[in-house]
Amino acid sequence: MDTSSLSQPLLFISDIHLGGFSDDKNAKIESELLQLLKYCRQNDIRIIIAGDFFDYWMAYPDAVPQLGKKVLNHFREYNTSVGVTPFITGNHDHWTRDYLSQQGFEVVHNSITCSINSKKLMILHGDGLADTNLELPYPPLHRFLHHPTFVQWYQKLLPPRMGITIMKYFARFTRFIDSVDDDKKAQTLNNWAKKTLKESDIDIILCGHDHIPRTKHFTFGTYINLGTFCAHQTLALYDDDKLSLMRWNPQSQSLNHFE
Repeated sequence: MDTSSLSQPLLFISDIHLGGFSDDKNAKIESELLQLLKYCRQNDIRIIIAGDFFDYWMAYPDAVPQLGKKVLNHFREYNTSVGVTPFITGNHDHWTRDYLSQQGFEVVHNSITCSINSKKLMILHGDGLADTNLELPYPPLHRFLHHPTFVQWYQKLLPPRMGITIMKYFARFTRFIDSVDDDKKAQTLNNWAKKTLKESDIDIILCGHDHIPRTKHFTFGTYINLGTFCAHQTLALYDDDKLSLMRWNPQSQSLNHFE
């Protein structure tokens, strides 16, 4: 994608998992996200989504999951008035087809590398990268589920309503199973980010995936894991050449530093 239009302030957010919870919790997450989106519009803040915006998203040629409609409508307005939102897919919302692009998102299936002033940033979800030189391979299950042949046969054998419903419950099951290994995934990403920052010209790495918000400062760069918006309301803000892990406060409708 063309990153030349990206400028500060930038807000990085991941792991919202829209549609992944009870009706009440889903409504709460949507409400807080709409507050944040309004705040970004008022303050002319560009948003970059780093994966798992939805808890499940399997788009068919003629059908999409019926969730997040209000949020997507507001994002369509935001994408027109503030700027196109880069949407990096995660392991829960990889199967997008053209629908999200039609809402004004710039859909990216791997990572974004961009330069902001004198800093080079790399943004990804964190579940893996296709480029083997980057030494963060997708798990075998993810490679299988991402493969076009799997998607083709899945959608050929299962009608939209059934296929989307199965994806919904499969996503919840895998999120529960994956939570057991969050600490292990976090250590893997910590080690990978440290090595990548040390051995490349990248200054800042931002990702999500393991649901543990944190900042790691090294002499050769900075790694931030965005945590989850659905549980921690955490995100990162890059403004005035300063990168900070922040938390959205729904009561005051403001951003506060994450402790």
